[in-house]
Amino acid sequence: MNNFKIRPAVLEDVPLILGFIKDLAEYEELSAQVTATEELLTEWIFNQRKAEALIGDADGKPVGYALFFHNFSTFLGRAGIYIEDIYIRPEHRKKGYGKMFFKYIAGLCARRGCGRLEWACLDWNKPSIDFYLSMGAQPLNDWTIYRLNTDTLKNLADE
Repeated sequence: MNNFKIRPAVLEDVPLILGFIKDLAEYEELSAQVTATEELLTEWIFNQRKAEALIGDADGKPVGYALFFHNFSTFLGRAGIYIEDIYIRPEHRKKGYGKMFFKYIAGLCARRGCGRLEWACLDWNKPSIDFYLSMGAQPLNDWTIYRLNTDTLKNLADE
């Protein structure tokens, strides 16, 4: 794993990030839901700084990425980090790169004084679930995620 390095994404990585997003969506059978563009990613990640992205390079070539942002726990009284995506290209899986992303982001949490690290996983994704459990992650079985998407969000706002 000495050939694997994690680095903060830079503006020039936006096309690469979008490619990883599309690859992940294809893996999750959710490609039809991707509306992200290079312009949107540039605006929200680099201009507004609402999320952070990391690139994982093996032998100098990008093989994966992570995207995360801060959330806040009122119970803990401090911020946490929510991982939106960690994606490793299929041919580079089972080499420890995913765990290295988690360790890197956990280190950011610790240095920033965050109270927790969270993410979601599709119920059918047993390989990922097994991996998360092996790291000591605990599923939150009593919580259900609710979402308002673009149209329902606009409808509610316009009521």
